[in-house]
Amino acid sequence: MNFGAPFNFSFQNMACSKIFSDLPELINEIIQYFQNDYKTLHSFILINRLWCRLAIPLLWEDPFSIPTKNNNFVEIYLRNLSDSDKKFFNKHGINSDLFPSNTLFNYSRFIKCLNIHKINLCVKEWFTHKSLITSKHFNMDIVFKLLFKTFVENENSVNLHTFEFEIHKYSHFSTTYELILQNPNFLRNIRNFKFYYSPFQHEKTIYLFLNFIFSNCNLISSIQFSYNSSNALINEYVLKLINSQHNLKKFVLRDYNKSNYPLLPLKIPNYSNTLKTIIFYCVDFKYVVDVNGKIFERLNVLESVHILHCYSLEYLIQQIINIEKPFQLKSLFMNGIADIKSLELLLRKSGDYLENFVFGSFKNDEQKNQIFELLIKYCTKIKFIDLIGVIICQNIFLVFGLIENIKQNLNHLSIDILDYSHQFIDDVMLSSTVLLNLGQILPCRLEYLNLSLKINTFHLLVFLKNSQNTFIRKLLIRDAKQEKSEEILPYIKEYIMKKKRVRYLAILGNLFGKEENLVSSKDEVKEFELYDIEIQHYDDLFIQIHDYMNLLMQY
Repeated sequence: MNFGAPFNFSFQNMACSKIFSDLPELINEIIQYFQNDYKTLHSFILINRLWCRLAIPLLWEDPFSIPTKNNNFVEIYLRNLSDSDKKFFNKHGINSDLFPSNTLFNYSRFIKCLNIHKINLCVKEWFTHKSLITSKHFNMDIVFKLLFKTFVENENSVNLHTFEFEIHKYSHFSTTYELILQNPNFLRNIRNFKFYYSPFQHEKTIYLFLNFIFSNCNLISSIQFSYNSSNALINEYVLKLINSQHNLKKFVLRDYNKSNYPLLPLKIPNYSNTLKTIIFYCVDFKYVVDVNGKIFERLNVLESVHILHCYSLEYLIQQIINIEKPFQLKSLFMNGIADIKSLELLLRKSGDYLENFVFGSFKNDEQKNQIFELLIKYCTKIKFIDLIGVIICQNIFLVFGLIENIKQNLNHLSIDILDYSHQFIDDVMLSSTVLLNLGQILPCRLEYLNLSLKINTFHLLVFLKNSQNTFIRKLLIRDAKQEKSEEILPYIKEYIMKKKRVRYLAILGNLFGKEENLVSSKDEVKEFELYDIEIQHYDDLFIQIHDYMNLLMQY
């Protein structure tokens, strides 16, 4: 079976399913591979009882993160409420009969990941879709409490491995904390803990909650923190919690830009032989001080460091350029830099490890050119590069030189020359230069290619011919030229569709007399489907930098 291709539900009239039924271990391996492919998992549950029994737990591990229009799964959970709790709904004009009377499984027992913020959003969307609020006295906070209660009181809740808590004004912090205190085993076995909060929100209770985690959870392998607090007691418990974990493998520090409390978690590395990944996200390195100059030296198994849109990068560079161990910088998402020489020191030491690079915002064209030159000189293993708003006439051939230099590893490339903030850009000429030169330097396979250009039809044809040996799993084309973009469709069909060179395709432009997505044309969608190509909305297929950073921070 080709796991890179979409799963064929038919199984040749279901004959193969009978063969697989005698090999449950193999079936389980297949289904686990499609863990995040919810559409395919839904098709699995229709095959037979065995496939259903194996696929259902994966669909219900974290349903609050699955995109859905109606959130009907909320009422399936509420089916487990006690009779007294259901009377609450009847009292407020909501017929509790809408909750299923019988379900095939106890779905709450499958939950493995809970994000309090996402639960809250799903509850609100469910009510909006169902139009359930019929009483002006109805309190949706109580519904959140009853829903969360179904998880906390479930006897199988010890299977929970991920708990994410973003504390803000509408986070139900008090309710959540109260229920957890009543059921201390609920979080006992969590492996992943994410805790974000803003100052002055529930500070009197937060340190009690952190103390509870510290006292009851000692199996955490991944911790994500976002905090800027001057509360010494909170900071003390943050430190105690982190340093109490002896199997910590991943540490994420986010939104740290205050000097009221130094970054102590890295000063007492009880996890020096376990910590493999460190991610700094929106951190001001001016306040991340390595007092002894030996933080990274003491981390014996560190495999990757990711720096995402951080500030004062030169302060970190000063700390790491003299360490004897390799500094395995895997991601660098720039947020500007004061000294290009410091960046060269960093790339000289770590450029050979760099896999993900984003320029960020640079108003200085000379710095852009210098960075391209440094990437060409020191970085050959880049897999992900985003070139949005940094390409100008003066560096276009440096761009091609970089792509040629990294093509053996490159799998994600985004080129956008539609930078209207740069008044001297000739975006029509740049678009043509890209199309005339890019096709022949692409690797034989790309996971993702996004082209946001002002497209000349003939020059697009040149690109399509030159790139015929490249398979692109996700191809996005945004044509900003105010002419008829449908003129490019015949060439797309000839060189992309008929040769099956993509799996997913999105085109946004002046199609059919107005700016729209190709996916809006049902006839075109059906034609592409005949060649096993799925047409999607441009915004749905487009990978935002923020989303990619979240992927890096996943467990």
